[in-house]
Amino acid sequence: MGKCNGRCTLVGFCCLQLVAALERQIFDFLGYQWVPILANFLHIMAVILGIFGTIQYRSRYLILYALWLVLWVGWNAFIICFYLEVGHLSQDRDFIMTFNTSLHRSWWMENGPGCLVIPVMNSNLALEDHHVITVTGCLLDYQYIEVVSSAMQIFLALFGFVYACYVSKVFMEEEDSFDFIGGFDSYGYQAPQKMSHLQLQPLYTGILKLLVSINSLYNFWQHC
Repeated sequence: MGKCNGRCTLVGFCCLQLVAALERQIFDFLGYQWVPILANFLHIMAVILGIFGTIQYRSRYLILYALWLVLWVGWNAFIICFYLEVGHLSQDRDFIMTFNTSLHRSWWMENGPGCLVIPVMNSNLALEDHHVITVTGCLLDYQYIEVVSSAMQIFLALFGFVYACYVSKVFMEEEDSFDFIGGFDSYGYQAPQKMSHLQLQPLYTGILKLLVSINSLYNFWQHC
């Protein structure tokens, strides 16, 4: 029962991670943030691998899933530090999120709750393919929305890591116990032995005696 509860709980956390990752992927696409888009795609693949490993009793897949969650926690911690501008990190460095292909801008910057966007026309600060805007009246700034999203990803990843380690440990213990009681090991299964020459010797002896008896009977009739 404990194994079933652990598997069901892990599948539930994986489904929550999948929904949260898809939601985040949509908003990152809307904001043209290419580095987070790539990271989200890898995370979605790893979560699907974790679900498959849980359902199919594949401990190796769960180990790979758990290792990816460690990297995922580190990436989301970096996102939090980036939006809060911890240390030398700054949101003005566009190449960090977009491979320096476009202006970094979170979708929540212009579409946050209560935000009022006012474009600044003919500004000397505007680039060739971008415009300058002022955003006012937001109930919650976009950087805090991104921080909350990353914190939720870390929360789900930590629980997923714990349950992935537990379920994979259960799977490996079951595999070891199955081999020990003679599942497919070399001690539990013995191939049928071939008949040796000694086992066939009585049969050959009986046939030889029969032929000798027939020959003696034939010789007896010849003499008669």
